[in-house]
Amino acid sequence: MNLVFNEQIKLLATALNTAATSCFTVGIATPVAGYIYNIGSLQTTLSPWSLGLGVTGWLLAAIILHFLARRALKGLKP
Repeated sequence: MNLVFNEQIKLLATALNTAATSCFTVGIATPVAGYIYNIGSLQTTLSPWSLGLGVTGWLLAAIILHFLARRALKGLKP
């Protein structure tokens, strides 16, 4: 029974960490790249403060999800 339980915990941790990676990609890497390369005149329509606030929010979401994944792994049974 512990084997099945441990695999379910690992699956949950993987899903949470994948969601954290997606938050980083969608909320940080994409907007920053768009801003740097001025895709769609992003530099003129988005202030650096708005970009920074958005990046901070997405980074916090990614960090929280990653630490939830780490916490889930602490529930593994020997």
